[in-house]
Amino acid sequence: MRTVPPTEKGKYRAIASGAIANGKPVIANSAGTVSAVAETTLSLGSETEYSSDASNYNRVAFDSNSNRIVIAHKNGSNSNGTATVGSVSGTSVTFGTTVAFDSSGEAEFYGIAFDSNSNKIVIAYRDTTDSNKGKAVVGTVDPSDNSISFGSEATFTTNNAVYIDACFDSSTNKVVISYTDFGNSGHGTAVVATVSGTSISFGTPVVFNNANTHFPRCVYDSDQQRVVFGYIDLGNSYYPSLCVGTVSGTSISFGSEIRVSVTGGDYVGLAYDSTNQRIVMAYHDDSNSSYGTAVVGDVNNTEFNSLGTPVVFASADNQYIDAVFDASAGVVVIAYRDVDNSNAGTYVIGTVGSSNSISFNTPATFNTNTEYIGLGYDSNAERTVISYKDAGDGDDGTARILRNASQNITTENYIGIATGGSYADGQSVTVDVVGTVNADQTSLTAGQQYFVQGDGTLGLTADSTSVFAGTAISATELIVKE
Repeated sequence: MRTVPPTEKGKYRAIASGAIANGKPVIANSAGTVSAVAETTLSLGSETEYSSDASNYNRVAFDSNSNRIVIAHKNGSNSNGTATVGSVSGTSVTFGTTVAFDSSGEAEFYGIAFDSNSNKIVIAYRDTTDSNKGKAVVGTVDPSDNSISFGSEATFTTNNAVYIDACFDSSTNKVVISYTDFGNSGHGTAVVATVSGTSISFGTPVVFNNANTHFPRCVYDSDQQRVVFGYIDLGNSYYPSLCVGTVSGTSISFGSEIRVSVTGGDYVGLAYDSTNQRIVMAYHDDSNSSYGTAVVGDVNNTEFNSLGTPVVFASADNQYIDAVFDASAGVVVIAYRDVDNSNAGTYVIGTVGSSNSISFNTPATFNTNTEYIGLGYDSNAERTVISYKDAGDGDDGTARILRNASQNITTENYIGIATGGSYADGQSVTVDVVGTVNADQTSLTAGQQYFVQGDGTLGLTADSTSVFAGTAISATELIVKE
């Protein structure tokens, strides 16, 4: 056993395999390490149509105020910018009526984010009927009927904006919009937006890559409280690249660019793994047979400490890449169109490890002919949502749910509850074992017996694998038992 001797009675110490949060149930592995109890694989729910018209530029956000997903998409019959609200339950999603946010003409290249300060959805886009200006609107979700209403559109740039994305910086309560500015030699650019009611205003756009930039994506790193940008730098041999942005008021500044050690990239998906506090960038690697590839990096203030070694997740030509972190399973989901497999919509699950490493399971198909893929994570239902254009079925807008399906806990491997803080992969973990009182719980009921659930939580009834966690003696304390 690779263990560290306990420092006091009732405590057991071992090396973590994967991240382990404080107060969470722990299992022993055959290698002598320990892991958090978790559901470790994902499976697909059924297909659900959210638009009977051709659906392009699909992007997904989760509104945690209403517990609804919102999909922004282009209406194929009239080119309007539209949005549809969905309610996730189990392995299915129920959608409301599609609503236009730009009914004047053709809206393209959508970015979408949820502003948790104002409890509003922000959709950014290019208005092709108004000189290709970059614009944004604020949406309010009504969960009673899965509807959404919008305020007036506002312009964030009068230049030609493409490849638009958006994310929310919760440390400053600002939305950040990234885009390629074709009115300025294709430079990668970002602008800070402030939501007030159903209106939105903007700071001055700032260039983060002083060269032609493709597929800029942005995510928020909640550990470092910074916005991270991933993109393809056409001005530097098409390197997949990243940089860190710091929001201050209505402005944003940037650290140095860091490049992945390959040349010739295209398409970008970007996700933040909040468990391991790492950025995961997925891209199409032109320098390696157009294979789908991912790299992991860690941010330190305004710069990246380092990037890991790029890892192939798909030995095939791939397009329309998107990525999202599924917090309930502790994995990164990457979805893409597999060009070498008749354009099949495909997803793959990545697990971040130590030293900025990442490993992947075998890719699986979610649709046989797919375009314009978008991913979102519903933290209430603990489900990943895949939205896409079903090119094999009238180009309809379609969604599927990914749910946790496999558990790592058995009736024999539970050993206790993690204590003393949260632990990263490879660290020495302290575990409260049988007969010890764990004081790292919340909202327990004294006198109640609790069972370990497959997703690593505690519940009053046994899960499919019945494992007794212990008896509560207060709201925060549990006597650990087998």
